[in-house]
Amino acid sequence: MHCYIASLARRHPSGATAALICVGVRPGRRDHTTRVKRMRFDFEPRLVLLRAFATGLAVGVLGACSSGPPTLPNVATETPPQWQAPLPHGGRLAALDTWWQQFDDPVLVRLIDAAQAVSPSLAAAASRIEQARAARVAAGAALQPTLDANASASRGRQAFITGLGNTASVGVQSAWELDLFGGLGDARDAAQARLEGAQAAWHDARVAVAAEVATDYTGLRACEAQVEQAGADRASRRETARLTELNLKAGFEAPANAALARASAAQSNNALTQRRAQCDVLVKGLVALTGLAEPALRQQLAPGRAQLPRPAQIEVASVPAQVLAQRPDLRSAERELVAAAAEVSQAQAQRYPRITLAGNIGAARFESSLGNLSGTLWSIGPVTVALPLFDGGARRANVVAAQARYEAAAADYRGKLRTAVREVEEALIALQSTAERSSDAQVASDGFESSFRATQARFKGGLASLFELEDARRSALQAQVALIDLQRERDSAWISLYRALGGGWSATEAPAAAPAPRS
Repeated sequence: MHCYIASLARRHPSGATAALICVGVRPGRRDHTTRVKRMRFDFEPRLVLLRAFATGLAVGVLGACSSGPPTLPNVATETPPQWQAPLPHGGRLAALDTWWQQFDDPVLVRLIDAAQAVSPSLAAAASRIEQARAARVAAGAALQPTLDANASASRGRQAFITGLGNTASVGVQSAWELDLFGGLGDARDAAQARLEGAQAAWHDARVAVAAEVATDYTGLRACEAQVEQAGADRASRRETARLTELNLKAGFEAPANAALARASAAQSNNALTQRRAQCDVLVKGLVALTGLAEPALRQQLAPGRAQLPRPAQIEVASVPAQVLAQRPDLRSAERELVAAAAEVSQAQAQRYPRITLAGNIGAARFESSLGNLSGTLWSIGPVTVALPLFDGGARRANVVAAQARYEAAAADYRGKLRTAVREVEEALIALQSTAERSSDAQVASDGFESSFRATQARFKGGLASLFELEDARRSALQAQVALIDLQRERDSAWISLYRALGGGWSATEAPAAAPAPRS
């Protein structure tokens, strides 16, 4: 049964007549029943004071019984006091917001801009910003009075004593729900938090797109470098096979050696074909990411062929909480947590009385054969108080559901904090590992290359066998490929660290409006 107090049109000289209206469903019947009990309120000073005191007391008691929003987790208490992996040092330090320019690779910067312009994830994030902004406007408007204009006209006989006449009126109506327990304000705060979260999510999408393009780009440059190595290796093996065939015809080589040389040349050609196919696949991926036509993309990629970008070093703060505050995905999760907390308070406020004030003013005119009447009609009220008495536990269930959503948001927030710490630590470990392996990999590549050149010279002089030459060649090729892979791995580690640090985003730099996607 739901009851509320409503004023009636009838007036009494000593006061006003109101009605306590209760709407519910009778047992065994499916139709709504309404009971109306009329009450008379005398506007005597003592009764006015008594009702004001009772209203204030009820507000105080209900406000004391209501529990506030849950306490939000503190990022400082959810993160370790320091990193367990070594921080990068040395070299020139680049700010995250200008970090891609520090790669000294203008092609990469242009590809990132192109990908962000056509990214569907960015377009979806921009759409969510607009939706959240509209929801914020609607939630804020609920706190303000509404004002509607109306006009009407009719023709007919209004009463037995009047003749046929025309009635016309025009006016405005207003209604305003008092936010007595803060439910409407909580809804506005939740919408504002979700707007800020949507803005942060847009930045997170930008960072993700940039990191994806950079990863594919460095992979392509590494693949091109390996294609060049495979091409040089194929040329060398073909020359060895040609010389072996000549020696075989002259009777200086056994048929088995000639077969080995031909097999080695075929193997190198197979490896080169495979590498080229891998590079073509990476180009197709960049075409899909950037939206550029493949001929135009290949033209942009041509000048820096087989040259891996050399990123500058990033300065990493030693306090994890300072680093994680830069991540837009954590900002988005934190704003969702704030919104969930506000919705708990909003659901609690729905269990308390609601007061609505209405009013209207307008001009009316009546014309008939008996005369004309015109004037201004206005009223202030009724003041409607809706007091929930029985709803089958629906409002309490809504509070429980809101609290459960808050707990889920809190768990998601804590989980993302732990994931963020792990991602930064993993990127730092990868950087440290590649730095320690770089010198050894370079020494190995240089050493195996020198050994191959010496063995090749000995083979041409007849002092080394073909088996020795092929073994030296294979070792040199593997060392060169490993060195290129290590350079690509180090670039990927820097890109992962950029992604883990939030890409230079700051909560104070959130866009005022979602940018329109570029075609």
